Amino acid sequence: MIGKILTKVFGSENDRVLKKIKPLVKRINELEATIQPLDDAALAAKTVEFRERLAQGETLDDLLCEAFAVVREGARRVLGERHYDVQLVGGVILHHGKIAEMKTGEGKTLTSTLAVYLNALSGKGVHVVTVNDYLAARDAEWMGKVYTFLGMTVGRIVHGMNDAERKEAYGADVTYATNNELGFDYLRDNMKFELADFCQRGFNFAIVDEVDSILIDEARTPLIISGPAEISTELYGNVNRIIPRFKKDEHYVVDEKARQVSLTEEGIALGEDLLKLENLYDPANIEFLHHLNQSLKAHILFKRDVDYIVNNGQVVIVDEFTGRTMEGRRYSDGLHQALEAKEGVKIERENQTLASITFQNYFRMYDKLAGMTGTADTEAPEFKKIYNLDVVVMPTNMPMVRDDYADVIYKNEKAKYRAVVEEIRKMHEAGRPVLVGTISIDVSEKISNMLKKEKIAHEVLNAKHHAREAEIIAHAGQYGKVTIATNMAGRGTDIKLGEGVVEAGGLHILGTSRHESRRIDNQLRGRAGRQGDPGSSRFFLSLEDDLLRIFGSDRITGIMDKLGMEEDEPIEHRMISRAIEGAQRKVEGHNFEIRKHLLEYDDVMNKQREIIYRQRREVLEGEDVSSLIQDMLAELVDGVVEEFAVERKDSTEWDWQGYHERMLEMFNIGYQWSEEERVDLNKDKLYEKTMEVVQKAYAAQEEANSPENMRQLEKILLLQIVDAAWKDHLLSMDHLKEGIGLRGYGQKNPLNEYKREGFELFNRLMDAIRSQVISHLMRVRVMRQEDVDRLEEERRLKKEQEMQMARIAGGGNTTDEDDKTIKRDSDKIGRNAMCPCGSGQKYKKCCGRAN
Repeated sequence: MIGKILTKVFGSENDRVLKKIKPLVKRINELEATIQPLDDAALAAKTVEFRERLAQGETLDDLLCEAFAVVREGARRVLGERHYDVQLVGGVILHHGKIAEMKTGEGKTLTSTLAVYLNALSGKGVHVVTVNDYLAARDAEWMGKVYTFLGMTVGRIVHGMNDAERKEAYGADVTYATNNELGFDYLRDNMKFELADFCQRGFNFAIVDEVDSILIDEARTPLIISGPAEISTELYGNVNRIIPRFKKDEHYVVDEKARQVSLTEEGIALGEDLLKLENLYDPANIEFLHHLNQSLKAHILFKRDVDYIVNNGQVVIVDEFTGRTMEGRRYSDGLHQALEAKEGVKIERENQTLASITFQNYFRMYDKLAGMTGTADTEAPEFKKIYNLDVVVMPTNMPMVRDDYADVIYKNEKAKYRAVVEEIRKMHEAGRPVLVGTISIDVSEKISNMLKKEKIAHEVLNAKHHAREAEIIAHAGQYGKVTIATNMAGRGTDIKLGEGVVEAGGLHILGTSRHESRRIDNQLRGRAGRQGDPGSSRFFLSLEDDLLRIFGSDRITGIMDKLGMEEDEPIEHRMISRAIEGAQRKVEGHNFEIRKHLLEYDDVMNKQREIIYRQRREVLEGEDVSSLIQDMLAELVDGVVEEFAVERKDSTEWDWQGYHERMLEMFNIGYQWSEEERVDLNKDKLYEKTMEVVQKAYAAQEEANSPENMRQLEKILLLQIVDAAWKDHLLSMDHLKEGIGLRGYGQKNPLNEYKREGFELFNRLMDAIRSQVISHLMRVRVMRQEDVDRLEEERRLKKEQEMQMARIAGGGNTTDEDDKTIKRDSDKIGRNAMCPCGSGQKYKKCCGRAN
C-alpha cells in the first residue's frame, strides 16, 4: 500500500529513468537545425571527427547527442525514415546497457542504429544479435545503408560461411549475426591451432534483438560442439521394438509437470524379461536401463509435429517458444537417437562433447550488453539476476487503442475449436484480417482442415513452412486475410494494415490457447494495434488444454460443473482469469529454476573453461612457451619430492627404487643416486638436486633436437595434449552431472558435491596435462634429413632381402628371366576395389586371390 502511494507521489523507477533522458532528447532535437544543412560528404566526415575526438580523450557519452543527430539525419536521407523522440529515448537506453521494451511496430530495428553507431566509433566492433539468419541478412542490408553512408563497415554472419568470410565480417565496425553463430564461432575459435585463424576479435558491445527469446527462452539449452563417440546404435533399435509392450500406469507412470516418465516394479520386471536380463539395475546393465528410459521418454513425452518434425529422413527439433525448426541441433544423452528409432529413420551415432557453453555465460563476456523486445517486463527479475540488465518500458509513439477482450473458456477442445472457427468466419465476413495463434503445428493443421471444410481461404505458417515466413506475415494485415501461425508469428516482421482494414476495425488476434509463458501471449497480442492502429485480441481456452489440465486449479472444473454449463457455452469470470495467470506464473517459475539450475552447474564448468581457453590463447600468442614448460618441470619435480621425501625418516631409508622408477617414467631419466648422495638429505636438498638433473636432461634434449625445433615442439605438443585431455575431462564432467542428483538422497547438496568433485577432476586434468607434455618432450626426437635417408636405405635393403628369401623358398636358384620387371598393360587394381570380372566381390577375394 505504502509502495503504491510513494509511486504516485514520486513516480516509478521506470518513470525516473525516462525523465533523466528527456534533456538529452531535447538537445538532439536542437542540433537537428545545424546538422540538416550539411551535405552528404560533410555528414559522413562527422564519423572521422568523432573518432579523432575519442582519441583525444572525449567519451562516448560526450558525443552522444551529436552522434544521434547525425544518425537521425543519415537515416532520413538514406531510408526516408526519421527517428521519433521515443526512438531517441530507446537509443539512449540501449547505449546505457539496458533493455528497451518497445511495443511491436515502434521501430526497434531503426532505434538500434543510434546506439550501434555511437559505440562502433570506438573501433572495437559492435554485434547486433538476431533470432535467425533471415533477420541478420535483412537488417545488415537494410540498416547497413545508414552505417555505410556514414563511413562505417558492415558485416553479417550467416550459416554456411567459411572462416575467411567470417573473419572479415567480424572485422567490420558493425556485425549482424544470430546467437547460435556467435556462440559456435567462439567455441570453434578456441579449438584452433593458429591465432591467425581466429574469426572473432573480442567482446565489446552487443545489442540483442528479441532479447527475451534469446537470453531467456533459448538459454535453457547450452551450445555444444560434439564429435561421434565410439558407441553402437544397434541397441536403440532393439529397445525401440519392445516399447509398445509397456502400458501406462501398469509398467510406467508419467509426471507431466516435470516431464518425466518412470518405470514401475512391473515395468522393470517386463524390461528384464524382454531384454533377457537378470537385473536391470546391475552396473553391467546400466546401458540397457539408460536406453529403455530414453526410449520411453521419446514415445510418451515427445510428440511429432509438436516437439519435433521429420524432414528429409531426419528428426528436427521444433523450438517450443518460437515454433521454428532448430536445424543442426540435437537432443543430448541419446534422446535424439531414441526419437530416430521411434520414427524409423537412420539412427546417427551418439556424440561426445568437444566444447560447450551456455548463452548466459557467452553473453556475460561482453563489456556492455543491451537488448530490445516487445515483451521483457514479466522477466525483469531474471534479466537483473542473471545478466545484471535493467528493463525500461518505453512509452508508445501513438496511443494504444487495441481492445483486449477477456478469455473465454469451454468445457472441452472440440467445443473450443468450433467457437474458434465461428469467430474466424464472423471476422472474415466483416473483412477484418485475422491472425490465429497456435502453440503447435498439430493444432495449426487441425484448424486449417476445419477452415477448409468451411471454404475459408487462409495461409498456414509453422515450422513446416517457415521459408515463407516474412512473405506470409507481411500480407497478414490485408482485407479479409486469415493467417494461422505457431508461436513464430511475425517475429521481426511488422503486420501493416491493408486498404479498408482500419475502417473494418483493424487486425484481430485470436489465440487458440494460453502459452505457458505470458510473454509469448503478449507477443501474439502485440501483432495488432501497432502505431495507433485499431485492433483487438481474444484467447479461447478449454479445460482440456495442457496448461489448465496440468497446472490449473480443480476449482475451475468444479465451478463449470456447478453452473451446469453446456458444452458449447463459454464462461468468462475474473476468478478464472486469475487462476490462468497463476498457472502461467507457476510454469514461468519452474522454467526459471531449470535455467538457474543449468547456469549454476555451467558456472563450475565456466571457470574451468576460462582457465583452459586462456592458457591456450597464451600459448598461441607467444612464440616461445619455454617459461611455461619450465614451470611444469618445477611443479612435477615438486610432486616427486613430496611423494618420496619423508621427513620423519632417514633419507637413506626413502623409497629410492620407487623414486628412480618415477624419474624414468616421468622424465625418461635413468640416473641412479649413489649411496653417498642419499645421505643427510631433506626435501629442499632433494628438490635442488632433482631439478638440476632434470634441467640437464632437458638441455640435452634441446641440444639433440635443436632449440628452434624444441620451441615448435613445445607449442604443438602442449596444444594437442590440452585438447585431448579437455575432451576427456568434458566427458567425465558429463558423467558426474548425470549421477550427482542422487547425492540428495544422502542429505548432501548435489551442487556442492558437483563443485567439489569437479574441482578434483580439474586438478587431475592439470596434473595429467603437465605429466603428458613433459613425458613426451623428454622422449621426442626430431628426425634430420640424413636420418630419413638412412631409414629409407635400410627399408630398401630389407625389402630386397625379403624378395631374395622368397625366391629361394619358391624354388632354388633364380634366372635372369625371373629378375625382369613385369610391365602391366592396364592400371593396377587395388586389393579392396571391386573385382573387374563382375562377381560383386572385392578383388583380393576373387581374381586377386592368386596374386
